[in-house]
Amino acid sequence: MSSPHDLGKKAENLATNYLQKSGYTLLERNYRYLKAEVDLIVQKGKTLVAVEVKARTAPYLVAPHEAVSYKKIQLLVSAVDHFDQTRDLEVEVRFDLITYIF
Repeated sequence: MSSPHDLGKKAENLATNYLQKSGYTLLERNYRYLKAEVDLIVQKGKTLVAVEVKARTAPYLVAPHEAVSYKKIQLLVSAVDHFDQTRDLEVEVRFDLITYIF
């Protein structure tokens, strides 16, 4: 059985491949700012997308999308704001969630 870390990396790799095939450019992976970590930061045109990747094995107790708490959302916003400001980007910002159940 895979460890949760291995499962998370597998999901991040799948999400990265999917996004790149969909025309997104990967800017950062596992971007950290203070207590926050953004799994993937990608860009397509003038849209910067912060992507949270969640993975679970079946059967699971909590659905992947339910594992993103209000506190996690606040941390993601803070980290992406920092990323955007330190690079002086002229972009729209969007937050996406990609989930996998293995």
